[in-house]
Amino acid sequence: MGQIFLGLADNGERQSLDLSRANRHGLVAGATGTGKTVTLQGLAESFSESGVPVFVADVKGDLSGIAMPGSPTFRHADKLESRARELGMEDYAYSDNPAIFWDLYGEQGHPIRTTVSEMGPLLLSRLLELNETQEGVLQIVFRYADENGLLLLDFGDLQSMLAWAHENAAELSGQYGNVSKQSVGAIQRQLLSFESQGADRFFGEPALEIDDFLKTDENGRGYVNILAADRLMRSPKLYATFLLWLLAELFESLPEVGDPEKPKLVFFFDEAHLLFDDAPAALQDKIEQVVRLIRSKGVGVYFVTQNPIDIPEEVAGQLGNRVQHALRAFTKRDQRAIRAAAETFRINEHLDTEQVITELKVGEALVSTLDEDGAPTVVQRTLIKPPRSRLGPLTPKERAIIQSVSPVEGKYDTLVDRESAEEILLAKAEDAAVTAEEVAEQGEEEVRKRPRKSTSIWGKALSRGTKTAASSAAGMAARRITGKKSRANPTASGITSAVGSIATDLAGPIAGSFVRNLIGGLMR
Repeated sequence: MGQIFLGLADNGERQSLDLSRANRHGLVAGATGTGKTVTLQGLAESFSESGVPVFVADVKGDLSGIAMPGSPTFRHADKLESRARELGMEDYAYSDNPAIFWDLYGEQGHPIRTTVSEMGPLLLSRLLELNETQEGVLQIVFRYADENGLLLLDFGDLQSMLAWAHENAAELSGQYGNVSKQSVGAIQRQLLSFESQGADRFFGEPALEIDDFLKTDENGRGYVNILAADRLMRSPKLYATFLLWLLAELFESLPEVGDPEKPKLVFFFDEAHLLFDDAPAALQDKIEQVVRLIRSKGVGVYFVTQNPIDIPEEVAGQLGNRVQHALRAFTKRDQRAIRAAAETFRINEHLDTEQVITELKVGEALVSTLDEDGAPTVVQRTLIKPPRSRLGPLTPKERAIIQSVSPVEGKYDTLVDRESAEEILLAKAEDAAVTAEEVAEQGEEEVRKRPRKSTSIWGKALSRGTKTAASSAAGMAARRITGKKSRANPTASGITSAVGSIATDLAGPIAGSFVRNLIGGLMR
């Protein structure tokens, strides 16, 4: 049975993480500077080596080094090599890991996008910090768009729908309940503020395909998906909401697998407290539900945080694998955290857990994992193994080289803007104005005899697909000129866009109802 070596306990026992229990989630906690990031990096590269894809947010910008091997010339190399000898790691050698870089802003990696519809009104309401009344109005806007086949793909679509709702508030109120212009205006103002932070880049197409997070390389190693989050952390609500959306997408997309021999994906949530800060009770319930149920999809979620009491008890109770670095007892809250952390471990009669937490050195941790029967092991004071990859960030040149050979290079880099709510509402307004003039000049009976102005769904789909293919082909031609490789197929991209358009136009409100992601949909 596969295991990941974590380190050596002070009684000489090897501490390992059982891969068949790795989807039972986990916690890596400890004060700043105690070694959490190094532990996270070592875990990520071990999962990768075991053929398990990993997703990790690079909050400080230094996890990108996982894509390059360490070096004997690194200033801390002597400490890493000394620790490896101390732990008896005879096979210790520097090595790299296959990596894919992602960035919501598209600056340090492939852009990640979703559609406004897939995000849903609940998560958008949290992002926009709407009150209960405003959230209700936003849900009505989404409901109207669904029932009328209006695709909400990007910020432009949502802004157009809100502008339409502002002008037609009375009509919406009569059909769905009270919609005040004041509430719509408040949402519009929040949307503008949100857009000024660059968050509008997160919405649009091509939308992320979850399968691209589940890749392995030609040697069977899992890709480490690294999200550049140093800039994203300036908008903590966007960061937390994005990762929550990603968890929901994983849950919705992946089939049930029960308890596999190893996870399909391991998801590291750094700065985990941001997920729960100021979250309403209803949203916290959904977070707890997703964390509980996603285990059966073969996904392990590992929360990384400074203080273990930042994780609500309902979620913390589901974290079976724990690595606790040192905590400092400077305040009463710190003291409560130490007691709480000590109480979560299975008692070791030879160890005063509460005392040891304050005495741990850098690179030491209290470790308890689930054994093959699913029971927590006795907590042990453990020297954590050193990583084999580089400790520290990549240079821009190194990042660019790795990006150029990415397995998804060219797939997400070009924004696709197909017909959606913004274009349809604009076209309707223009058609209405033209038709009104024609009726005035020719009479209603004559105007009814002319062909319909709107193109059929098949014609629209073909047009969209052709435009997408042409855009993708142009992008490929440019990449050939610059010498970059591309794995994108422009014809396939065009067909995909066309099929998506046809499906949406045919299904209308039915499709709109089902594309809403798990969390957004639960609160409708």
